[in-house]
Amino acid sequence: MQEIAFITTGFAVGLIVGLTGVGGGSLMTPILIFGFGIQPALAVGTDLLFAAGTKAGGLVQLVRQKRVPWRVVFHLSLGSIPASLATLYVLNHWGTQHPQTQKMITLTLGISLLLTAASTLYKAIRGVRHPLIQDTQTELSSIKHRPFFLPILFGALIGTLVTLTSVGAGAIGVTAFMLLYPALSLHRIIAADIAYAVPLTLVAGLGHASLGSVNWTLLGLLLTGSLPGIWLGSHWVSKAPERLIRSFLSVLLAWAGTKLVLV
Repeated sequence: MQEIAFITTGFAVGLIVGLTGVGGGSLMTPILIFGFGIQPALAVGTDLLFAAGTKAGGLVQLVRQKRVPWRVVFHLSLGSIPASLATLYVLNHWGTQHPQTQKMITLTLGISLLLTAASTLYKAIRGVRHPLIQDTQTELSSIKHRPFFLPILFGALIGTLVTLTSVGAGAIGVTAFMLLYPALSLHRIIAADIAYAVPLTLVAGLGHASLGSVNWTLLGLLLTGSLPGIWLGSHWVSKAPERLIRSFLSVLLAWAGTKLVLV
C-alpha cells in the first residue's frame, strides 16, 4: 500500500508542477518529511534526483526549440555548482545523520519554503507581467552587458539552498532570472531556469547519494507517478484556475515552512 501512496504522491506533485510551474522540491520534500516520516537529509537527497529526472525530460524539448540562453545558464552555474560542492563537503564533514546537520537542514528548508510561499503568492496576486518579447538585439544585449559577478553570486546562493533543502531552483530561481535579466522574454527565463536546474540538482543529488542520503526505491516510485503527472498537467495548464491553485499552494508552503522553522 505504501508503494501506491508514493506513486500517487509523485503523480500529484507532477500534476501541480505541470499546472503551475511551482518547483517539485518545495512540495515533495515537506510531504516526504511530514507525510511519510522520512528523515530530512534522506528526503532532500531523494528529491534532488527526483527533480533532476523530471526536469531533464522537459529540457530536451526546450533544447530542440532553441529557447535556452546558454550564456545565462553558464554564468549562474559558475556560482551554483561550486557552492553545491562546497555545501556537500560541509555535509560530509559534519555527517548527514548528525543532529546538528538535521537541524540545519530543517531550519534552512523552512526558510526556503517561506520564501517560495511569498514568491508564489506574489505571482498569484499580480499575475505574470513579464514581457513576452522575441529574440531581439535588446534581449541579447541585456545578457552580454550584465556584470557576470551578480549571476555568480545569485547562483552560489541558490546552489547552497538547493543542496541543503532541494528547494530554490524553481520559484526562487525564476525570480532571480527576472531580477538579473529583466529584458529576457518569459519563455527564455523559464527555459533558462529548467536548464540551470538540471545540472545543479544532478550534482547535488549525486553528492547526497555518495553520502548515503538517497532512497533509490523511493526515487523510482516517485518518478513512476510524476512523469505522467507532469505530462497531464502541461496539457491542462490552459484550463486550470492558476491563481486559485497558486494561492492555496502559498498557504500550504507557508504552513510547512513555519512548522519546520519552529521545530
